[in-house]
Amino acid sequence: MKSHLTQPHGIVPAPRGRHRTEAFAVAALVVLLVSNGSTQDQDAFRFRTGVELINVTATVTDSSGRFVPGLQKSDFTVYDDDQRVEITHFSAERVPVSLGIIVDTSASMMGPKIAAARAALDRLLFDLLDPQDEIFLYRFANRPRLVQGWTTDRSQISAELRRLNPDGGTALYDAVAEALPLLNSGRHRKKALLVISDGNDTSSHTDLATLKRLIRESEALVYAIGMDAPATLTTIGGNRPGGSKIWEQRRGPVPRPFPIPGRGIPPRNPPVPGIPPTTPRTPPGPIPDDPPARPMPPPGSERVNVAALRDITDDSGGRTEILRDPRDLDVTTARVADELSKQYYIGYPSPRHGDGHWHTIRVEVRDGSLRVRARRGYIAAS
Repeated sequence: MKSHLTQPHGIVPAPRGRHRTEAFAVAALVVLLVSNGSTQDQDAFRFRTGVELINVTATVTDSSGRFVPGLQKSDFTVYDDDQRVEITHFSAERVPVSLGIIVDTSASMMGPKIAAARAALDRLLFDLLDPQDEIFLYRFANRPRLVQGWTTDRSQISAELRRLNPDGGTALYDAVAEALPLLNSGRHRKKALLVISDGNDTSSHTDLATLKRLIRESEALVYAIGMDAPATLTTIGGNRPGGSKIWEQRRGPVPRPFPIPGRGIPPRNPPVPGIPPTTPRTPPGPIPDDPPARPMPPPGSERVNVAALRDITDDSGGRTEILRDPRDLDVTTARVADELSKQYYIGYPSPRHGDGHWHTIRVEVRDGSLRVRARRGYIAAS
């Protein structure tokens, strides 16, 4: 027996082809709406985190300089251009770091300084950093040069350190300026730059004001270690063949000799018995001038410019340390690594967008006896 399906009165069944077409149209509309909503959500997320969110890394220490752990979001207050803002992101966990290392390889780094730098950085790489941290290595003398790009392979960096041979001038500002774009490309949110140098900049095309702006436009923490005791090459036994050369550590400029009382400088043409003093001892004619003296650098120009290093580091939330002995470099790099592992991350929505101006940041903690070091501001990208 055949069964017959009846339809309600007045309703005509749609053809099968039309039914399929309408179904496909409805499905396509649903997919379009879902896809559009998803894209808007992704764009909104990127906008909130990539453009509006201001990231701040804060280091908190007590009166003795010891790091203070265990603080909560409620312990912090943040001001943007002196206006209190809401902290929307906070973390006290150690996060992976993208770390750029810049080493001075000018001629004055020869000897114990470059040896101390190799030893301290090897310990930093193999013992103090996290395996997830990525590193690159720059060197600079008359100009900067990238010797190893981003890597997590510590042995590659260590091998390049052993190949460094000091020679030439000091293009410190150029090296930092050239390294910043590479640092900003690091895959980790937290980015830091470590600069090791023993002298003032003598060879850069980048000026300090330009470099400060580039650092302000990044979110990098910049640390500088300056070795301020110059090492000089001394030859025992003069310049005779076979004289042994040693490196000697000086803690300041060598004092200039002074005249011994009762002894003056002998005259250029001392008198000769039997010849009147007014009679010249040289043949008539012009006396040749002394050979021109070689131009000397300004006093102290080869020494570390502490003020310039602090200009480079302090706006970023990093710091500058000055050493008098290269042997202290190992302890100092260890302090930097320890600091990078104990910082607080704070994020807040920017109150303004794209004006291209500098805006100050001030971070405070509830306990007024504690000290907070963080980036001092940011330039809102236009």
